[in-house]
Amino acid sequence: MPLISPWRADFPALDALQRQGQTYLDSAATAQKPQALIDALAHYYANGAANVHRAQHLPGAMATQAFEDTRHKAGEWLNTGSSGQIVFTHGATSAFNLLAYGLEHLFRAGDEVVISALEHHANLLPWQQLAKRRELKLVVLPLTAEGVIDLDAAASLITSRTRLLAVSQLSNVLGTWQPIAQLVALARVQGALTVVDGAQGVVHGRHDVQALGCDFYVFSSHKLYGPDGVGVLFGRHQALAQLQHWQFGGEMVLQTDYHQASFRPAPLGFEAGTPPVAGVIGLGATLDYLNDVNQAAAAEHEAGLHELLRAGLMLREGVQLLGEPQVALASFVVEGVHNADLAHLLTEQGIAVRAGHHCAIPLISTLGLSGAVRVSLGMYNDAEDLERFFNALDQALEVLR
Repeated sequence: MPLISPWRADFPALDALQRQGQTYLDSAATAQKPQALIDALAHYYANGAANVHRAQHLPGAMATQAFEDTRHKAGEWLNTGSSGQIVFTHGATSAFNLLAYGLEHLFRAGDEVVISALEHHANLLPWQQLAKRRELKLVVLPLTAEGVIDLDAAASLITSRTRLLAVSQLSNVLGTWQPIAQLVALARVQGALTVVDGAQGVVHGRHDVQALGCDFYVFSSHKLYGPDGVGVLFGRHQALAQLQHWQFGGEMVLQTDYHQASFRPAPLGFEAGTPPVAGVIGLGATLDYLNDVNQAAAAEHEAGLHELLRAGLMLREGVQLLGEPQVALASFVVEGVHNADLAHLLTEQGIAVRAGHHCAIPLISTLGLSGAVRVSLGMYNDAEDLERFFNALDQALEVLR
């Protein structure tokens, strides 16, 4: 049975890209957008844009209601229940920096922050720089040959000196799910705070932050078929209460004179200035759309496509997969072929893939590589997309070899 996406027609850019001769296989970087999102943005801008929380007039009240509705929808998407709150940021990177600066006062020289060897720069550099500022030890959890964080090693490296654990749920390079619940449990025994990078994981399946047990969970809207410029930070009430304010300006202040000020608690206390109002409202529309999608059917479709991708790559001589990818993407190198050259020839044939270090230079370097080609899938992709990719790949390899 051919793998045809029943959701493809909901994403108008796919038709436009096809007319341009493009096959989009880079959804792990940025996903295409459903018509429901486009309609919501057009409605907001066409019917009166306004700032939120500050105006008594009707446009402001309507924007505030839609903005706060999205906060509720995001909480439902993650099943936060009454355990925590949603803070909106300008992206996942912004959320990680919020945490690194907001929690800095809790650390003392010699304390340890634990990350893993597969982290995206967004969940590496804020902690790396925090470690430098506070003279902390940055501990890196190793991986198994399959590309999964080694739990045996983690059990010995997460100790009473550990103050914070920050790990990815799904690797953006290796496509491997990580044992988040077990890692969080190890950190909790030591009294450490836990941060989960859900930027990739949130896109595939519904994840319950209460079941994961983490203190903070971060994702970006633009990978979850939503607008760019919006990040979502879930924090448990007790964890959010430990954050100090790190950005200052309008909205987050309770009272101020020229020399001192008091500030709001989360969430508004960490949303200084004008937030990405349209983007947040658009994310709400995207979550409404995704809630109407049959999640089991979407997971089955993505699994079928992923198996086609893996099998097709493994059939080709000289192709080496990075790790053992489990969902939605596969990164690979070809013996004797530079990844940039291969990506260039794929691009010339209208195949949109990603090449390079994928914002994970330490991981790529540890693997002894200068870069890799990554193919990543969305719910709108189908078997014909992969057929065009493999035809282009074969022609590119024939030229390069």
